[in-house]
Amino acid sequence: MVKKMSEEGKILKIGILKNGTIGSSLLLAFLMDERAESTRINVIEVTSGAKMNPSGYCVETMEKLLKIEPELIIMSSPNAALPGPKATREMTGNIPTIIISDAPAKKAIEEIKEKNMGYILINCDSMIGARRPYLDPIEMSVFNADLLKVLAITGALQVITVELNKVIMDMLEGRTPTLPEIIIDSNRATEAAKFSNPYARAKAMAAFELAASVSKITGKACFQLKERSDYMPLLAAAHEMMRTAALLCDDAREIEKSNDSVIRRPHHAKQHLLKKIRLYDKEQ
Repeated sequence: MVKKMSEEGKILKIGILKNGTIGSSLLLAFLMDERAESTRINVIEVTSGAKMNPSGYCVETMEKLLKIEPELIIMSSPNAALPGPKATREMTGNIPTIIISDAPAKKAIEEIKEKNMGYILINCDSMIGARRPYLDPIEMSVFNADLLKVLAITGALQVITVELNKVIMDMLEGRTPTLPEIIIDSNRATEAAKFSNPYARAKAMAAFELAASVSKITGKACFQLKERSDYMPLLAAAHEMMRTAALLCDDAREIEKSNDSVIRRPHHAKQHLLKKIRLYDKEQ
């Protein structure tokens, strides 16, 4: 009984390390506590902002994060195979750690596994068109708003929410956590979104695949082409693709809303996930 009471009163200290930015990291802390009502977790973020190079930026942020003595570490960055994120993984010791990253991070999977870390890689979390003649703060914000809608409505963020909460609940209840080893593709994402209408799911799958293909265009425009007349139209096209993916997601959610079948999974204040579907139903 004493042990049970102690576990029920436990508060888990979670540290989030952000080096650079991907769409999935924008609201990472809020995927664990969307209404700031959790009584069982404390979340602290340390970030190097947009920069990951040189790798010292990443190392410095990890040093700061370790000072708060987190019990669980969530590390997010573009391409976790790059030197900066890789250097920070050498510093975590025995602290349970989960890597959140994008498709290029697949190159780091074996190294992540060797360190007994978990990972969630999101295929549709594509690279922005990051060249100065095209990308200003407003264009950057618009792209990320579209990307965030794709991640949310297709179910990618639902997968992250559920998997993180499994680990959190294991630790809160005194169990050794099973860390995720997941690559989120369109099938896994839309399955987690629990679409009731097959056409809504089809639209969401189309949006996911379209968003995933954006990186092929931006990668070529940012790293291969030299002439402005060659790369500018590709950058614009890639951002139009993400915008179209977001519009498809709007369509999918509107179908579900019209059927009163939008799934909602809010957190209880004690951290476990609740569920409801009908708008006026009570979550349970």
